[in-house]
Amino acid sequence: MNTTDAARDRLWDAVLDGDEYAAVATVFEAVDAGVTPEDALLDVVAPVQRKVGTEWAADRLTVAQEHAATAINDRVIAALSQHPAARTAAHAGRVTVACVDGEWHALPARLLGEVLRLRGWRVDFLGAQVPTPHLIAHLHQYAPDAVALSCSIPTRLPAAHAAISACQAAGVSVLVGGAAFGPDGRYARLLGADAWAPDARAAAQRLNEGVARLRLTANPPSADLPHLADQEYSMVSGAKAQLVTSTVAELEHSFPAMRDYSEAQREHTAADIAHILDFLATALYVDDDELFTTFIAWTAEVLDARGVPAASLTPALELLSAQLQDFPRTQRMLAAARSALSAQTTRPNA
Repeated sequence: MNTTDAARDRLWDAVLDGDEYAAVATVFEAVDAGVTPEDALLDVVAPVQRKVGTEWAADRLTVAQEHAATAINDRVIAALSQHPAARTAAHAGRVTVACVDGEWHALPARLLGEVLRLRGWRVDFLGAQVPTPHLIAHLHQYAPDAVALSCSIPTRLPAAHAAISACQAAGVSVLVGGAAFGPDGRYARLLGADAWAPDARAAAQRLNEGVARLRLTANPPSADLPHLADQEYSMVSGAKAQLVTSTVAELEHSFPAMRDYSEAQREHTAADIAHILDFLATALYVDDDELFTTFIAWTAEVLDARGVPAASLTPALELLSAQLQDFPRTQRMLAAARSALSAQTTRPNA
């Protein structure tokens, strides 16, 4: 086993134990043994953080354990920035790294910020959930060469769109990244970003090639979304609270066992339906059925891991469909989700 693999295994053990000191020592020892700081960040810390998310989804880590592990990894990144091998002079330019408004997964952006700093950038790291007006005020005050926007949660894509447009209006090019933009960057192009990168190394390479060469194409696509003219996105997102209330009420009527739910169970059910509606609205915003069906499939897997039948999603989808009969795109997406769910729950060992 090489040094990087061994460090990754030891860091995993340390975050599971909640041992911040062992976690920091593990990464420092790897760097002292010849692993570059960038490799320590992206080949040790990042994979461990991804595993934290995977283990939580599989119900092998509690929410508290996931939060603790993430906090430790964040502290490891902060500590590593002070290691002598990580000290660099800023010469490449200035870049602002931020998460879009409502995006609270800050660790991917933090990793990118540190990689850029290692590559000679002066980095203004603004952290999680940066309201667009505050981001624009920062750009006017400090005039960075570029903005790197991170978004992991697809439901924040409308907010990302607003931030991209506002930054460009302020005269600053925008590089985007994160799982929300799709594995192929399709939503980055749709929302008019200047560039997209699948990971921190690729993002750093795009910036180091030259900010002036960020454009995805010579003539980037318009960020206008003509499909929004049908108002389905606005209507569904605006009616969210009413739809949650009516769907819960109908579920109680159809499934008498729900009447015996505790208040906590009732709140959890309402939250699940609200989450479904958030993803449905976002799929309408980008006009992509796959965004919604992928979320439903992932939710089914999470429910299955927690011992809840994935088929329990079907009644909620049917009730939403009945309430949204006048919306063609919405009907198309709900039908696609029900079909994908049916195929998933009828597979052997599903």
